[in-house]
Amino acid sequence: MIDKLISEIDFALKLHSCPPKGNRTDPSEKVNSSDDSLPEEEKEKIIRYMRVNHTGEICAQALYRGQLLFNQDQTIHKQLNQAASEEIDHLVWCQKRIDQLGGKTSHLNPFFYLASLGMGMIASKIDSQYNLGFLEETEKQVSSHLETHINKIPQKDKKTHAILKQMKYDEEKHQETAKKLGARKLPQVFKKFMKFSSKIMTRTTYWI
Repeated sequence: MIDKLISEIDFALKLHSCPPKGNRTDPSEKVNSSDDSLPEEEKEKIIRYMRVNHTGEICAQALYRGQLLFNQDQTIHKQLNQAASEEIDHLVWCQKRIDQLGGKTSHLNPFFYLASLGMGMIASKIDSQYNLGFLEETEKQVSSHLETHINKIPQKDKKTHAILKQMKYDEEKHQETAKKLGARKLPQVFKKFMKFSSKIMTRTTYWI
């Protein structure tokens, strides 16, 4: 267990200090569009939304790492690793888009990472089916957030839309896989707590 904890500390430090490298091509690279047509106030709005999404991906990494810590089911282990790998791609895309627009990521990322890691550890300790249920509910809520952002970000920002749509597709795929593997519905109180935590994250990282 000590080795695992040391490994988690090492991963967390690298995640926050060294930009990770994704495995897939950034969807926005296929879009022939310029940011020059975006007014500064629209750029700032997009930066804020993408900052929220970036922190969401930081949280996703922590959640998966926490869920893997006590998990003994190899099928679940494989699915969580696959999802975590795709979430790294999302993290890279969000970071890149924020940089392109001249923005900054949230200063609160380390705090939300630790909080999410703890939630993932609790889920993995309780029960394997609840572990999957936690994954399913997380992806469901993330997909809902992404849909909101897709509707709020100006349509002419085709690069950001390409990123968010691919992210939403991946999240829905993770949700469906968890369901097929036998995810157990989480108690309502747990779902409400997750939504409450998500609101705190989105409202604070939008500004900070």
